[in-house]
Amino acid sequence: MGKGFFNVPIAVNEPVMSYAPGSAERKAVSEAYKSMYNAKVEVPMYINGKDVKTGNTSPMSPPHDHKHIVGEYHLADKTHVEEAISTALEARKSWSQLPWEQRAGIFLKAAELIAGPYRAKINAATMIAQSKNIYQAEIDAACELIDFLRFNVQFMSEIYMEQPESTSAAWNRVEYRPLEGFTYAVTPFNFTAIAGNLPACMALMGNVVVWKPSDSQIYSAKVIMDIFKEAGVPDGVINVVFGDPVMITNTVLASPDFSGLHFTGSTHVFKELWKQIGNNIHNYKTYPRIVGETGGKDFIVAHKTANAKQVATAITRGAFEFQGQKCSAASRAYIPKGLWADVKHYLLEDIASFKMGSPEDMSNFITAVIHEGSFDKLAKYIDEAKAHSDAEIIAGGNYDKSKGYFIEPTVIVTTDPKYTTMSTELFGPVITIYLYEDDAYSETLKLVDETSEYALTGAILSTDRYAIEEATKALQNAAGNFYINDKPTGAVVGQQPFGGARASGTNDKAGSPQNLLRWVSPRLIKETFVTPTDYRYPFLG
Repeated sequence: MGKGFFNVPIAVNEPVMSYAPGSAERKAVSEAYKSMYNAKVEVPMYINGKDVKTGNTSPMSPPHDHKHIVGEYHLADKTHVEEAISTALEARKSWSQLPWEQRAGIFLKAAELIAGPYRAKINAATMIAQSKNIYQAEIDAACELIDFLRFNVQFMSEIYMEQPESTSAAWNRVEYRPLEGFTYAVTPFNFTAIAGNLPACMALMGNVVVWKPSDSQIYSAKVIMDIFKEAGVPDGVINVVFGDPVMITNTVLASPDFSGLHFTGSTHVFKELWKQIGNNIHNYKTYPRIVGETGGKDFIVAHKTANAKQVATAITRGAFEFQGQKCSAASRAYIPKGLWADVKHYLLEDIASFKMGSPEDMSNFITAVIHEGSFDKLAKYIDEAKAHSDAEIIAGGNYDKSKGYFIEPTVIVTTDPKYTTMSTELFGPVITIYLYEDDAYSETLKLVDETSEYALTGAILSTDRYAIEEATKALQNAAGNFYINDKPTGAVVGQQPFGGARASGTNDKAGSPQNLLRWVSPRLIKETFVTPTDYRYPFLG
């Protein structure tokens, strides 16, 4: 069999389509949306390359029309999870030994399937399942997932090329083995790209995976698996189970062959999983890798020299795109009092122009939050703000779940920098603003750093380079992704590796080689050419 040092295609970011009225892509996604919305799909689990139906099902409904049923998915019992684990371990025998370029070819093909024949379908699925408008669906389900798949292949080849020095006497080489055992991917509702990337990046590095998607993302998760199957992911490499998250996780973490957790979701759940893994540590054959990206209480800080229109736009985009349901969404802002009148004018003007409703109507900027639990939590915080003497709602504040889970984009202004909504993660279209004295910039930066347990994203807007430098230093540990004169959202694979520290996760930077390095176990091989035959060293005389 021929061998070679193979160069992979140079990764480039997928261009974002415009979906302008009259465009071919707008017509294609509209047709896909209508067809999928008016059909009913049955989503089986996927174990060892087979569709698994249990007869125990749960319905799927769009958040913007929760009485409408678009399908149902089948729920696992413990035996299905155990089968997924045993199947993965069997598949590992072949998958872990497959030449890396064959694995690369599979996921490069998956990227091109999304870029081409599946683009309208995966976008429409994300619009239906997660109530994303077409632009948010495009940058997520299409472009970001394509970018993850392309760049991960490039990052993999770069990792493999990283080799130690050798001498004429010995050849040193490192092989990047997949982890021994199987890995577990737990993915969130809010990004189809994250849902696809977490299992895919581990599989790319030669690992086998049990994947549990969010119950609120199963509709688009099925499209991901359809793509992976067509791309040629072998049976048993990625196994998908749905159902009771506690039962599934307990079964997975009880296995001595568990070797890694790749998680995106809530901070509390991640900490509980970490504790559970620690309690089971004596049962495992190897120390499991634990990678998590969790919550955020992401900030915008405006300096008195900032451009008011730019600040307002950073708030409206950063806080309200996808209804604030991004880990990186701006949910607290610090505005100098001297700038506030202009910022407030532009901000209220923008919010008044928002349209809200179904993503099928592409003139809607705002759609629904993900489910009733989220709706009820957000409504509670809004009602508390209405009644609190330290808070004033200057925009929004209304909500309605009669048809869909609609929360108006809401702006709270508080006189208390430690007010509840300045420090608590809400995960919805609500931002709280604290007004500070123009000359209290340094003190405000300290406040920003100390107010939240999280450290995911943050932004500073200023035209004063000294002020920018001061914020960059003062907020060094407050955000894993720090933005200067921009909103704190919109990280692009290969350009802004994403992740945070503190209570926001392990900061292993999705969209970079750092993340892929967590899914390999290097083995150093030293080959000596002339082997010694005498133990005696010269110093012995």
